[in-house]
Amino acid sequence: MLFKNTAVLGAGTIGMSWAALFAATGREVAVFDPSPDTEARVRSLIETVAETLDALGFDHPGETGKVRFTVDAADAVKGADFIQENVPERLEIKHRLFRQIEPALDEKAIIGSSTSGLRLSEMQDGFADPGRFILAHPFNPPHLIPLVELMGNERTAPGVLDLAQDFYESMGKVCVRLRKEVPGHIANRLQAAIWREAIHLAVEGVASVEDIDKAVASGPGLRWSAMGPNSLFHLGGGPGGIRAFCDHLGGPIQGWWEDLGKPQLTPDVIDALEKGVDDMMQGTSLQDLAARRDRLILNYLLASARSS
Repeated sequence: MLFKNTAVLGAGTIGMSWAALFAATGREVAVFDPSPDTEARVRSLIETVAETLDALGFDHPGETGKVRFTVDAADAVKGADFIQENVPERLEIKHRLFRQIEPALDEKAIIGSSTSGLRLSEMQDGFADPGRFILAHPFNPPHLIPLVELMGNERTAPGVLDLAQDFYESMGKVCVRLRKEVPGHIANRLQAAIWREAIHLAVEGVASVEDIDKAVASGPGLRWSAMGPNSLFHLGGGPGGIRAFCDHLGGPIQGWWEDLGKPQLTPDVIDALEKGVDDMMQGTSLQDLAARRDRLILNYLLASARSS
């Protein structure tokens, strides 16, 4: 097994999910978080997602015998081969953490940051030697969603990205690599673009928040779960592929681009979104909504695995 000893720094939603995944593979997991309820929350999450991880084929779902908890970040990383960092998205917090753990790191340990928007280059400044620190951004929840966005740069030691990718892929992850640093990486920028237009359509009265969500989930979202937009439009071009598609629909799509909205998240817009979501949920709890999301994603993943 590659990287038997792991550490999870920060046990919020993302960190807890990583801890559950690492534990389900039979690895040692040290969890650092200063919150007094960390152990109770993490153990509860591990129990909650055990059935899902069992369905995905992991050998140790729900087991916590190899999970330990600490409020000392340096203690968490001692002896760890791989460290997943998930502390809040504030550069000063990350830099302070990096200074605390660096003296305790094994010389071959790799640190992957789950940051959803901070730049790798600015985070690296928190280390005296950032050679084994990389961007490793998952999609929520990471115990279930396969995607991990990876990035290194000229300050990254040779072979580190390859080792990290091997580690994630051993747990069923699908890794993509950023060739250039941009805020938000790849997937978050794409979903931000879609959400921007969804908000525009709602505030302009084109459709309700509920119907906009239905239009995505019951239309292009189904196709996007199978293939990305370039592959799908290549299919849409028929025998001529993507070039034929552009020749046929490029003009109209260019017009749609020019008409896309640029809404601002003002208090009034947020109020309208909240009302639209409340109308759509009709009393559904966040727990029930998350369970439905996870069940649908799991069913898709299992069906996809059977058909491949």
